[in-house]
Amino acid sequence: MVKIKICGLSNPCDIETANVERPDYIGFVFAESRRQVTRAQAVTLRKLLSPDIIPIGIFVNETIPNILSVVCEGIIDVIQLHGLEDEAYIQRLKLLTGKPVIKAIGVKQRGDVQKWSTTTADYLLLDHTSGGTGKTFDWDLVGKVCNPYFLAGGLNSKNVTEAMQKTVPYAVDVSSGVETEGKKDPVKIREFIRRVRNG
Repeated sequence: MVKIKICGLSNPCDIETANVERPDYIGFVFAESRRQVTRAQAVTLRKLLSPDIIPIGIFVNETIPNILSVVCEGIIDVIQLHGLEDEAYIQRLKLLTGKPVIKAIGVKQRGDVQKWSTTTADYLLLDHTSGGTGKTFDWDLVGKVCNPYFLAGGLNSKNVTEAMQKTVPYAVDVSSGVETEGKKDPVKIREFIRRVRNG
């Protein structure tokens, strides 16, 4: 079954919704964003999160020591990279943290995904070339992928079924697609999860 990640949770109400609706993963954004959380906020939110849900930390061109300190505080169990991190960075990060790593890549032409076929990242995350925009990309550009991957970029309850049929991802990743006026919407989260789990 395709896994589900709800990204950009930033307050106790978001966590409460996640605990009720049970996505497989949630995301805390530590990079500059309207959904950004401080480390202190993330500590509080993690304590409220059900232990059955895996928290992912989202970083952009962050220093390895800063990520390591977040991991050591027990805030996140998976690291997601959205910047210009190269393979040497990924290898060192995995060695020092012992945590799974997701590397986000923008998909704008056929072959973009395959360039990362030998990465040591545990997962890829396929997104619009400008991640976090809430825009979809052409799913036909994905092609054959050997790496397990998260599909992101403009997903919502209306298009996620088609997206899964066209790409066969390990997981789907949604943020703005389950928001109303910039805030997580419990009804939209519930409907998105229902659509994914019903195939």
